[in-house]
Amino acid sequence: MERLENQMKDQMKHSNTVPYPDFDRMWSSIQQGELRTAAGGELAAPRSRSRKRTAIAVSLSVALMATPVYAAVTYDWSNLLSFRAGIETALEQGLGQTIEQSVTRDGITLTLHTAFTDENRTFLLYSLDPGASAKGKSVSFENIGLKDANGKLIKGRYYHQWNEELQVFQGYFETDWVLNERQAEMEFVVENIRFIGDGSQTIAFRPDHPETQTFEIQKDGIGTVTLQSFDQPGDKVLLNSVITFTDPAVQSNSWVRIEATDKEGAGIKETETPVFGAPGASGNYTSQQVFSAASLSAEGTTFQLKYDRTIGRADGTWSLDTSLSKKQLEDSSFKEELNIPFTEVPGGTKITEMIVTPTQVRLVLTHEEKFTRAHYMNYKLDVGGKLLNGNVWTVPNQSNKTELRFEMAGLTPESLAQQPLTLIANHRVDEHKGDDNPVVRLTGISTERQTVSSSIGGYPVTWTYYMKDGNLYVESSSTDSAFGGVNQTYYLDGKDREYGRPAILGVFGDGNNQHMDVYENYTGTEQELYIYNYTTTQPDDELRVPIRQGK
Repeated sequence: MERLENQMKDQMKHSNTVPYPDFDRMWSSIQQGELRTAAGGELAAPRSRSRKRTAIAVSLSVALMATPVYAAVTYDWSNLLSFRAGIETALEQGLGQTIEQSVTRDGITLTLHTAFTDENRTFLLYSLDPGASAKGKSVSFENIGLKDANGKLIKGRYYHQWNEELQVFQGYFETDWVLNERQAEMEFVVENIRFIGDGSQTIAFRPDHPETQTFEIQKDGIGTVTLQSFDQPGDKVLLNSVITFTDPAVQSNSWVRIEATDKEGAGIKETETPVFGAPGASGNYTSQQVFSAASLSAEGTTFQLKYDRTIGRADGTWSLDTSLSKKQLEDSSFKEELNIPFTEVPGGTKITEMIVTPTQVRLVLTHEEKFTRAHYMNYKLDVGGKLLNGNVWTVPNQSNKTELRFEMAGLTPESLAQQPLTLIANHRVDEHKGDDNPVVRLTGISTERQTVSSSIGGYPVTWTYYMKDGNLYVESSSTDSAFGGVNQTYYLDGKDREYGRPAILGVFGDGNNQHMDVYENYTGTEQELYIYNYTTTQPDDELRVPIRQGK
């Protein structure tokens, strides 16, 4: 850190500065165990619960105001940047536009420390000192972002952590927006701060009762919680919760979950990774947690609704004027036009461009067919033997493009330009459309759980169906791990398709081939079902695509 501090100080001296039926796309963006996915399609790496409790990642709009003051403080950003290794590498190389401007309002100080502006993104490091106003465990902002000279709103993502030693929140704001010119006058804005604490409400949930149970909360912006339990293989119980809100701001920023505790007051852990905050059928907040059936039914088990609640506010605008410049990072950035067929990905896919900056490498995939998915789960870029980890990103408003983004961990553009490059993709997942033939016939539909077997694409599939609360539930699974799962079922009402609503929140390619659809207010006793599509998976499949030879 001493070397980094000296570099930054030296810089400061010389600086002037989903329609039906495509539910699969909706569920594929959900991150297991995450409060929210980052805006713009980012597949963020899972964080521990302690980090979730001090992190907010949202895309919001902006307002402005205030007067800046110069403030020079050096922080250790390494923990914050654990998933932004390219930014950390650039910092270690002495890169980044030093700003160190602060504004204080009502005893709360916002400081903009460093900016990284290149051909891939704009990334700002900030800190927030809540001063004597501090309450609770974290903060969130009604608005955060950038405005240009014309007042145009620049949206993005933000994430921060509490620094216990320094008593400040350290955070970053990131956006795909980049400067069209080398320099521009901008305004960094934070508006209306919410102080967040823990909320808890005891609920009299009975896991041994199969019917749907609804509980009135009507407190802290939460309306109701509706719970359903489903028996699962291996003596497990799937707990499905649907939350309604009376305050949209709470819905946008709160992490809501069910917590089970034993008779000693110790928390009961889930047996599988939970899914939180998926969009429900009516825009509600839906979560799923899987527990041991024995632990939930044990004597003395209690249930609480846990959530983040607003315990204080600081209304107003914290605004900092700054002149952002691409000059420093632009000098070593470069682009290469490519025309490499990616035949293993359907839809006429090619790797058409590579954009290299000191913080990130992007490979741009262009598809002849819109909404084509890159059918591998994991990506790495081999740079002369050094591996960079990557993720798939959608490109807003460009349905025929996908990007593979790799953080520049421990590399410079100059060194990368001399090395051979190979794209490595593994864990293949393929989607297959259903046909016009029914895959299973359900007979004697009642409240009794019944099973029937069929075959899909040569894979054995077991179907379990039953009525519950006036709705028909249809579960499917396979003993063959190469079968990825049914995406969605439907039946024909004349010529019209009646689609089941997915009732299990899956994550694309997660290795779990269990699926559940619900047909609400169903009245029949027999039904032929069709499938919209299904997936197959090859976890050990690996693909290597040479990008270019070294120089």
